[in-house]
Amino acid sequence: MKVSPECALCLFQRGYLEILEATDNLELRFRATIHLLRMLAENFHPNAVPAVLGTLRERIIKDVTGNSDPMAKRKVLSNIETMKILPLAEQLISRESGYMRFRRACLYAVVGNVIEFDIPDHTFDFNELYGLLINAEMDLAIDDIYVAFSLLKRDKLIVYLADNSGEIAFDKLFIRELKDLGCKVIVAVKEKPVCNDATFEDALFVGIDKVADEVITTGSDTMGLILSECSRDFLKIYETADFVIAKGMANAETITEMKIKVPHLLLLRAKCENVARYFGVERNKNVAKLLYP
Repeated sequence: MKVSPECALCLFQRGYLEILEATDNLELRFRATIHLLRMLAENFHPNAVPAVLGTLRERIIKDVTGNSDPMAKRKVLSNIETMKILPLAEQLISRESGYMRFRRACLYAVVGNVIEFDIPDHTFDFNELYGLLINAEMDLAIDDIYVAFSLLKRDKLIVYLADNSGEIAFDKLFIRELKDLGCKVIVAVKEKPVCNDATFEDALFVGIDKVADEVITTGSDTMGLILSECSRDFLKIYETADFVIAKGMANAETITEMKIKVPHLLLLRAKCENVARYFGVERNKNVAKLLYP
């Protein structure tokens, strides 16, 4: 997925607001802002990928400010607030059986992708999560869930690419259903902090290690999946997967630029115009899109 002109504003706005989070030092804020503007001037062109530019942005902010995790407080808050509503989500899922149980858990994993900060015109309140869970069916604009369900048989190896902190709590519920199908599920989080993406610490906080067969890292701090920056250990597992589930916009932005070898199920909320336009949906709609080799 390539950038569109409005991506320039988003990339800068998110970077600027993160700089404010990263440091109170006025000189460092100036320096980080200048470096961010220079990076965009040199790298923003029609063939650029948003998540790749986002990765460069995040590294600039961390390097210049010296703050290795500018979003740390927001990530902790996201995990805490999401865990509060998790029992309700579990209760709603437990009312279903068979495919419908799988479907509801998948829908809730998509709903969790609403947890995102500083995207222009994207507003979010943790108090809205309940309503979003209830309206999950109505918000789904692309629905490949049943097709994905039909492909997932016992003994399949699934690599589950997590996205944001907080959101990862809902992923735990979906992974439990994948395990009940007889699949082996390996969850991959980021090696080091990047934006509000989940790291190993977030995975442990929500207890995803208690339902997945294994929790690993990609070996990198990229936004989305950039294989050239992933560790060999991750690549060995990714390349042997029978099926990949990828959460969030950044994973979608990068995976749609790749030549995949197995089916990839993209689960995300189209929180910006560029992503919505790519998938042909309205903004703020949910997407469960299956990509084939």
